[in-house]
Amino acid sequence: MASHPEIEIKFRLTGTPLAWTRRLLAAGFHLQTRRTRELNTLYDLPGQVLRKRGELLRLRKYGAEWVLTHKAKGIAGAHKTRIETETKVADGGKMDAILLALGFAPAFRYEKFRAEWSDGLGHVVFDHTPIGDFGEIEGPSRWIDRTAQTLGIGPEHYITQTYAELFFEWKQRTRSIADEMTFHAIRPARKK
Repeated sequence: MASHPEIEIKFRLTGTPLAWTRRLLAAGFHLQTRRTRELNTLYDLPGQVLRKRGELLRLRKYGAEWVLTHKAKGIAGAHKTRIETETKVADGGKMDAILLALGFAPAFRYEKFRAEWSDGLGHVVFDHTPIGDFGEIEGPSRWIDRTAQTLGIGPEHYITQTYAELFFEWKQRTRSIADEMTFHAIRPARKK
């Protein structure tokens, strides 16, 4: 997996999963990955060096697969654009140990259940998260706008924030005591 520009938008999913599936099928998309659990850990150095630079270092477990990702500082406009470098990792536990030995520490954890769709030019994903359901459209800028329009998503509904930013907004709005965006952390916190 090489470095490449990641261009994407998020949007809030409204309506039923079946309705979204029908829209995607009608637009020529095919299911690439069935709904799969994804657990993400963001790492940073003491003093939140990466966060302050606008960068991200993530270890992701998607189903049985592990991927280590670095994202450079993004450019926010109508779409979010950043350079992304990824590599598959054979053993997530050992990668975590390596990062800890190098002075990195877990800074934030989030999980979701993701289904991936593609039309061969780009991807649309549906994420069920502990703070709500979101979609992402990733691909070339013009393709994103055409796809969004086809799916009935106007530019006013584009979200360029990260899941960490969305979580901390949600946490402030709901006054939740959860410290991570996992189902385990948020369910008990909602009951209090």
